Amino acid sequence: MAIQYRPWREGDDLELLQLWGDPESRVGEQFRGAFAPSSGTGDGDAAGAAGTGESWRQCIVAEDVVDGVSIPVAAGVVYETPLHGERLWSYIEVSRDHRGQGIGSSLLVMLRREAELSPSGVTRLRSKVAAGSAGEAFTASAGLQPIQRSRLVEVSAGSLKLPVFDGDGEDAGSDVVMDLATGSVELTQLVGKYYRSVHSWDDPGELSVGTVQRLFLDDASGAHGAIVLRAKPESAFGSTVTPTRKGRIRAFAVSYAAPLLGEGAPEVASEVFLGHDPELDADDAAEAVRDLLALIAYQHPVVLEVDDSMTAVRAAVEPLLASGGARQIGQDIRVISE
Repeated sequence: MAIQYRPWREGDDLELLQLWGDPESRVGEQFRGAFAPSSGTGDGDAAGAAGTGESWRQCIVAEDVVDGVSIPVAAGVVYETPLHGERLWSYIEVSRDHRGQGIGSSLLVMLRREAELSPSGVTRLRSKVAAGSAGEAFTASAGLQPIQRSRLVEVSAGSLKLPVFDGDGEDAGSDVVMDLATGSVELTQLVGKYYRSVHSWDDPGELSVGTVQRLFLDDASGAHGAIVLRAKPESAFGSTVTPTRKGRIRAFAVSYAAPLLGEGAPEVASEVFLGHDPELDADDAAEAVRDLLALIAYQHPVVLEVDDSMTAVRAAVEPLLASGGARQIGQDIRVISE
């Protein structure tokens, strides 16, 4: 075996995917899209990336040379993103039959060397690994430590008792439970505040309204609807005077398009981003999230991504996992960092 290393070239993805096969976890599925030709000059100058509108990225391929024929067997990438600028994302994948031969370690050394030349000056690396995977063992041996755990959880339809709201008949709760346009500035600002609050462990920095819209709420993100749970509206002139303003949003749920299925196909759970006003106290936040989850999962199952930092969402979901009202999809995913 003779291993040599070179920059990523167009067409490498086709050869590597054929060799790698299906991703071993959702981590691989997410990161494989990051493999692409390097952008940026690699000399600490951002001009190369800025000229193309691309973020700085360095991507390296390992080839096994057999009888004079070079076959790509592994790849590694390190790159900057507009969010979470305190660290660089990195990912390495090695074909199963070439693991344990030092290829991943060599790629990591090369990526760390490239990181020293990042335009931002940031050199620390982060990545994601599936619990119990070869990647987890490899990164632990390389000195990267977990900083967060994430799980995908499917909540079964009707697994939570519906909350009781004031009012009669169809009007009950109409002043606190509302559909809201995903383009709403009120919703956008709250989603940004919540995202920052649950990512203090990896600060995303300031989030503009446009950035939050692009990442979570516009058509390109897949968002197709939102529902909010508001506080009871109150009048500044006493309970006998009709309020003129809606109550503040306590919790929100943004749903993302599920795949279209043929008639008679089993129902697929919708992916939902569930959160709350980070200024609520812990008990109020937990109650608001639980009530909204009960509403959105009353007739149809939903899938939530639950980070350990999302304490209110965990308070609603973990009892369901224990009782069988929800199930975890796949392994725990750990964000790891130097």
